[in-house]
Amino acid sequence: MDTAERVAADLGWALGTIKRAYVEAAAAVAADVPGGARGYLVLASSGHGEPSSQLALAQHLGVNRTVMTYLIDDLERAGLVERRPDPTDRRARRVAITDRGRALLREVKDRLRRAEDELLGPLDEQERATLRTLLQRLATALAPADPCQMMSTIVDGGPCAGGAPG
Repeated sequence: MDTAERVAADLGWALGTIKRAYVEAAAAVAADVPGGARGYLVLASSGHGEPSSQLALAQHLGVNRTVMTYLIDDLERAGLVERRPDPTDRRARRVAITDRGRALLREVKDRLRRAEDELLGPLDEQERATLRTLLQRLATALAPADPCQMMSTIVDGGPCAGGAPG
């Protein structure tokens, strides 16, 4: 087996190459969202009615609470989300996506889909569907119990516990 064949047969190399390409494409797609990829995840979660309190979003996405505060501040200043009183807990605030946030979310999702199509360009439609199905099955089976670990690796390669927003 020559060097090219050994590299091609190396699962770690293949996964690493695909991950790097995806992370770069996703970062470029989300560049106009305050907070980049993290901001996109907050918009996506808010847009799908997932955990709506600031604390619940932080826990759901595995983002440090302090970082989440800065992130939501930036999204709110941009008019993409707004904090509203929680009718069931006056100490809590719900994070609600605005119409402007929904419009940006649609745009970013469309751009992300196009970036994914470009990344998967060498595969035909059936291969793409098969790959997505297999990756979903693996990801579901291997998902870490700690979402912080997963998000910190995907978003910035570092720990969730501190640091500046971004």
